[in-house]
Amino acid sequence: MLVEGWVLDKPGAPLSRRALSRLTPEKTDAVVAIAACGLCHTDLAFADGSVAPRHALPLVLGHEIVGTVVDGDPKMRGKKVIVPAVIPCGDCAFCRAGRGNACPKQKMPGNDLDGGFATHVVVPSWALVLVDDAPSNIDVRDLSVVADAVSTAYQATRRAGLQRGDVAVVVGAGGVGGYLIQIARALGAHVIACDTRAAQLELIAKYGADKTVDVSGRAPRDVRKDVHAMTREWNVPSLSLRIFECSGTKDGQELAYTMLAPAATLVVVGYSSKALELRLSNVMAFDATIHGTWGCPPDAYANVLKMIYAGDVAIAPFVEHAPMSRINEALDDMAHHRLGKRLILDPQA
Repeated sequence: MLVEGWVLDKPGAPLSRRALSRLTPEKTDAVVAIAACGLCHTDLAFADGSVAPRHALPLVLGHEIVGTVVDGDPKMRGKKVIVPAVIPCGDCAFCRAGRGNACPKQKMPGNDLDGGFATHVVVPSWALVLVDDAPSNIDVRDLSVVADAVSTAYQATRRAGLQRGDVAVVVGAGGVGGYLIQIARALGAHVIACDTRAAQLELIAKYGADKTVDVSGRAPRDVRKDVHAMTREWNVPSLSLRIFECSGTKDGQELAYTMLAPAATLVVVGYSSKALELRLSNVMAFDATIHGTWGCPPDAYANVLKMIYAGDVAIAPFVEHAPMSRINEALDDMAHHRLGKRLILDPQA
């Protein structure tokens, strides 16, 4: 079996394409021939050195993987699967408490072990999510983004306790935020999308956002006034306000925090390495709640796929495909904000 990968040897260096060592799966592992792998900002952070992966370099990055099991666990051979980005141990106190996405023993492809910028990957078979039943109108390669972008969005709504009739304010309407908007709408919430990009807001207005707010160059307090005026139009109290920070930027985080109100809930979904100065007493004064959220446990994927298969969550309008051989160009495009959609990479091209 010819196995190749695009390997990160040192931070800031281009990924190098080369043959990998022979794969040796354990009895509980599966070898997945990769059909597609999504490109995430986390991959860029590992590649440019702004965040260190947990596994020592060299390392194959990539954690949004879909493919077919070709070796390893005989019960799974021939199955089309998604490889979850967060693979918990399944047996620790965190997992038993239903918090597997916070499992301290979790394994993440492209972080704890070689990932999806390759032709094959070896992962624990028990966590794989079957997609053999995907409708014929869905490109199975598009389901790679379920491993992080879509499932992370779903987990964020669970973390927030989002319910029908609530107001979901999503800061950052692309990537994870775009899917969160669609999921929130499918769950029956009113949805307000905030972004600096008019084109992104125009697109997401067709896929679940009831109202959009262009926040370019605006003071957070002014945006807050507009957003809270919208919630009053729906006669929804701030008790039912759920704010999701998905931009992963300092400005976005400041905006999301500024929109807190009495008994409101903020969920931090995006990551930024930049420090933010906040008046933490606002949380006390508002009796507000702030949650972090990380990935999504594999047992929640069935609900995510159900939404996609039913047409409640669209993937195709928000992704584009490219050959894996262009991975270094793709990382540079991401670093310089030249990507309009989430990129899905084909290792055979």
